[in-house]
Amino acid sequence: MILSVGLTPAWQQILQFDRLVVGEVNRARATAACASGKVLNVAAAAHSLGAAASLWCPIGGATGRQIAAEFRKLEIPSRWLDVATPTRVCTTLLDAATGTTTELVENAGALSKTELDRYADELPELAAKSSLAVLTGSLPERTPAGYYRRLMQSVACPVILDVRGQDLLDCLPLKPLLVKPNRDELSWTVGRTLATESEILAAMRELRDRGAQWVVISRGADSLLASGPDGDFRLRPPQVESVNPIGCGDSLAAGIAVGVTEGMPVVDATRLGVAAAVENALELLPARMSRAATDRRLAQIEIQCL
Repeated sequence: MILSVGLTPAWQQILQFDRLVVGEVNRARATAACASGKVLNVAAAAHSLGAAASLWCPIGGATGRQIAAEFRKLEIPSRWLDVATPTRVCTTLLDAATGTTTELVENAGALSKTELDRYADELPELAAKSSLAVLTGSLPERTPAGYYRRLMQSVACPVILDVRGQDLLDCLPLKPLLVKPNRDELSWTVGRTLATESEILAAMRELRDRGAQWVVISRGADSLLASGPDGDFRLRPPQVESVNPIGCGDSLAAGIAVGVTEGMPVVDATRLGVAAAVENALELLPARMSRAATDRRLAQIEIQCL
């Protein structure tokens, strides 16, 4: 069982425009909505890839009820923490004329100390039933410093971390199996600009020196870098015409988790994650790719040992 752990779900609105003009009235030619946010996307993507997946997630208000209803329909086992703050709404604007994606992100509202304590206290029970946990996403405003470390300390199974900054640094001494910031998040975490591949690799090794077993860095549609005990690698995905890039990083994390739980070496699991991210980009709704299409895509993912 892969357990997705995170505190900032979202109800996602997706609006498609023939041409988006800032400062004008824009009428969408099509709309869609779904449960999203990193914690939900990881669970949905792992489920779509055929793995047994579950999640532990706070939800509140009408949007929270919509999320729970969708996950029941998807038949993804879910544990919900009912909280007072309504679950946020985020909006994706897709501009067909330029091929650009604009994301309007509502910050997640604060949770009370009682809610945060209950979330942390109930996590060990869920993690004990899991073979791997993915801790993912930003924290709600006013969450105490060190909260992610508190969560990770209570998880006995291997952990994939998709967090950034001080939250990531706090967890590195606990030796996560893999950490997966993107290039900008890595730059922010180490506190310096990373302009070249050699600078990125040096920063990745810095995270490994501080405790991460593997570090995977995504760079949008460009190649990914992976660094671990087996060496440094570059994984290059094929170029595709994206429909909606939202959720690609979450699908990458889920694919890696699925591969690891299936017994793949981490590099091969990362390759599966890259293929899942590519397939995600071709779908309108995030984290809803098929395993068959993902497996077919694997042959197009080039791996180079650096």
